[in-house]
Amino acid sequence: MLSLKAINKTFNQTKAVQNINLEIRPGSIYGLLGPNGAGKTTTIRMIMDIIKPDSGEIWINDHRIQKADYDKIGYLPEERGLYQKSKLKETIGYFAELKGLSLRNAHKRADEYLARFDLSEYADRKIQELSKGNQQKVQFIIAIISEPKLVILDEPFSGLDPVNQILLKEIIEEMNEKGATVIFSTHQMEQVEKMCDDICLINKGQIVLEGNLKTIKKNYGLKTVEVDYEGEQSSLENLDTIKLMKLNEDHLLGELQSEDSINDVLNELISKVTVKEFKINEPSLEQIFIEQVKK
Repeated sequence: MLSLKAINKTFNQTKAVQNINLEIRPGSIYGLLGPNGAGKTTTIRMIMDIIKPDSGEIWINDHRIQKADYDKIGYLPEERGLYQKSKLKETIGYFAELKGLSLRNAHKRADEYLARFDLSEYADRKIQELSKGNQQKVQFIIAIISEPKLVILDEPFSGLDPVNQILLKEIIEEMNEKGATVIFSTHQMEQVEKMCDDICLINKGQIVLEGNLKTIKKNYGLKTVEVDYEGEQSSLENLDTIKLMKLNEDHLLGELQSEDSINDVLNELISKVTVKEFKINEPSLEQIFIEQVKK
């Protein structure tokens, strides 16, 4: 369990983080979301002890986080921090040794990940010779090579093409299946929606929305309904159970009124037209994100 208790951080007169309280369940994949300048990276840097909170405490399991705990944490920063003139495999091995791996094990795991990320041919090249996307893959390998129990990834998909994003996602899920807790910050809502158990939406340094993703989507706002039908379009222009968003001669899109049951909606539709297809859509995380940030 990673717990943030009443964390605050101010830079000059700007309140970057205000009274953040979080409990991140062990074994979960946790999404830390928010627009630019929301306080996500500041929060992560405080967890990693790169900067100190002005007030509040950070706990891991049953104690305040301390130096020895960081050997069990993998961290991918938003900014690239690789030694540009060092060779790729040597760099990975060096960071692995810092986490307590023997040189032999470090090189063995480095070879495995280089092969998986299609980087084996670059093993003896300098970091500066790699593309930005390949450097991002190297930083990810460094973050996970020690098989940490807690992994913190700040914008892990940055600079990666769709194929490598899928590979990253697969590896994150594999680590999670083995018991690792994964926290990641990203703007890519579709990745969060596919992967995360829990989320926290931060805006202007404050928590706007936090909790289980499925529960949030289930309870949030009105759902939309889509209907393919046969019949008179005019008969659907004034419905009691659906607020129309779009209507044409064979398709209806609208907001499902929260007080109505699905049976009520279907009964009203069937009384007017022949329903060929009926689908209810939960609000997307992107919709929730945009609406909450606008508020």
